[in-house]
Amino acid sequence: MKSMWNEPDRRSMLARIDRLADGTQPRWGKMSADRMLAHLTQSVKMATGELATKSKRLPIRYFPLKQLIIYLLPFPKGTPTAPELLAGAEGPVSALKPELVRLVERFPALAGTPSWPEHPAFGHLTERAWGVLMYRHFDHHLRQFGV
Repeated sequence: MKSMWNEPDRRSMLARIDRLADGTQPRWGKMSADRMLAHLTQSVKMATGELATKSKRLPIRYFPLKQLIIYLLPFPKGTPTAPELLAGAEGPVSALKPELVRLVERFPALAGTPSWPEHPAFGHLTERAWGVLMYRHFDHHLRQFGV
């Protein structure tokens, strides 16, 4: 299973981020390329505990839905997200990439962290689940922009 914990998967993701440009248009949805990068940046900050998010009491917090969504089912287009993940810096794609790249490159240093923050929709996640979810979330949005 692909994960941000795996070096080849992470490098592949960084290469895809590098291909994103200011004029890259979404294949679906309303996000611009810069807003998508800001969204991914905020999501990494959430995963690392740098950004607090308000929890939602949803059925997807519990087995088996949580496992199905994190590990198996495709992410639906247009799914609502935490408002905190829609904030963040705006600007040219070229100006937003370095912060996201820095956070992705720093992610593996967090391996072995004893306590992970709660995800607003999924609740408590294991280290393995955070790595898979982050990879799948990035993949979803980068496919949205054709990279």
